[in-house]
Amino acid sequence: LAVLVPLAVIGAYLAALALYPFIENWITGDRREHHLLDRPRNVPTRTAIGVAGIVFYGVLWGAASADIAATTFSLAIEGVILFFQIALLTGPIAAFVLTRRICRALQLKDREIVLHGFETGRVVRLPGGEYVEAHRPVDRYERWRLGAYDDAAPLELHPDRRGRIGLAMRIRAVASRFFFEDRIEPVVDTTPALTTETEGAPQLPSRR
Repeated sequence: LAVLVPLAVIGAYLAALALYPFIENWITGDRREHHLLDRPRNVPTRTAIGVAGIVFYGVLWGAASADIAATTFSLAIEGVILFFQIALLTGPIAAFVLTRRICRALQLKDREIVLHGFETGRVVRLPGGEYVEAHRPVDRYERWRLGAYDDAAPLELHPDRRGRIGLAMRIRAVASRFFFEDRIEPVVDTTPALTTETEGAPQLPSRR
């Protein structure tokens, strides 16, 4: 069992890696053809699952050298094993929660930049006496990069021809709500700078 159980865990981990794209496709119902990669912050749950998987594998990788770590740092092997056991159970969960919160915070920051522009540090006094900070608006290409992403919503339950909702559909709906929980909707920009088309090929802005 000391050999078979670790092999079974690693086998299940590798199988999950291979099946994950199909599982996410089933959960989200997105069967479109994609040619651009999603920014990690725009898919918080997928990014969090990936980081949790990396932490899980990293803890197992470190635990494989527990005896070397114990002898190198003059530690008790029992304490080192206990540390890796706790890290294996709590590390992926902590990594998942933290990563998803960071991704959502970055999304909110991008949304703030799209709506209000970059902070310039220049304070202006309005005619009414109010002091506000001037913001520099971003160009339409930067707006697209920061605010253009798929607005995926959780799946809704719909009965079949017999008026029944199967167990698979219920599981899929629950997983979809978990995947798109607390999603941040993209900014729908209708300003003339973004909607007006110029003649000829568009000119790309210079990199700063």
